[in-house]
Amino acid sequence: MENEKSLTFGGYMIEGHVPVADIRRLLDERPNAVGLEVPGVPYGSPGHGPESEREAYVVHLVNREGTTEPFTNYEAA
Repeated sequence: MENEKSLTFGGYMIEGHVPVADIRRLLDERPNAVGLEVPGVPYGSPGHGPESEREAYVVHLVNREGTTEPFTNYEAA
């Protein structure tokens, strides 16, 4: 996970422009994982353009083994 926007929150690493709703869900569900990531800078993700013009992107759950899996799929607006 390498991104200009990273933080540790609630024991998890958050990389990229992850929506607050996904962080809340992560903290509610507490999976055995490293954290969440959004690769790149998708237009319409938090802080990058209006959500009404969002391009499709995926928030990934980063597992402790280093693998990833989809956590939330955001369709294009």
